[in-house]
Amino acid sequence: MKDDNAIVLDFLAHGKPSGKEEPLAQVLGTTYFNLLEVVARDDQRLKANEEVYIGDGEREKVKYIKGRITTDDLTGNASSELDYVLDDLIEENEDRFVEFFNNAQPITTRQHSLELLPSVGKKHMWEIIEERDTGDFEGFDDMKERVDLLPDPRTIIKKRLKKELEGGRKRYLFAAPPKNENQDKYIGI
Repeated sequence: MKDDNAIVLDFLAHGKPSGKEEPLAQVLGTTYFNLLEVVARDDQRLKANEEVYIGDGEREKVKYIKGRITTDDLTGNASSELDYVLDDLIEENEDRFVEFFNNAQPITTRQHSLELLPSVGKKHMWEIIEERDTGDFEGFDDMKERVDLLPDPRTIIKKRLKKELEGGRKRYLFAAPPKNENQDKYIGI
């Protein structure tokens, strides 16, 4: 579950105060939402909200990926920027998230993957399932219109993503599990 591209959350030209002096950036992957620290090439000054290539091929701006991190490791600036970046990525990937609602399945006989979302209990889960049986949801606004009292799907997804980025979840819907966590926990969309 490697991301090819990432959005810069913060750039530290001289690295962390307690670490090696190197141009360091904290980034969020655009597909699997991997939180990473990357070392920039010496001639590069990365900007917040800039998209950079971090895939296996030749990287123009990133020298190497230092490692995975959680939200606890983020700088204050990166933590603040995370909300805005998540908003943008959720909006840009609306089809992907709506597809999750259209295709979500039970995890066990007692729990449905929809119930892992904040503010979605049994009542909302059944309303979502009944509505999608009449036809797929076309977008977030269509969901809000068709499911009574459903909180904004963008907010629900963002809250879930932030919890997953913290780590320590039993299951992951959208983000790859953080460092040192079993990748089998990823349900994925």
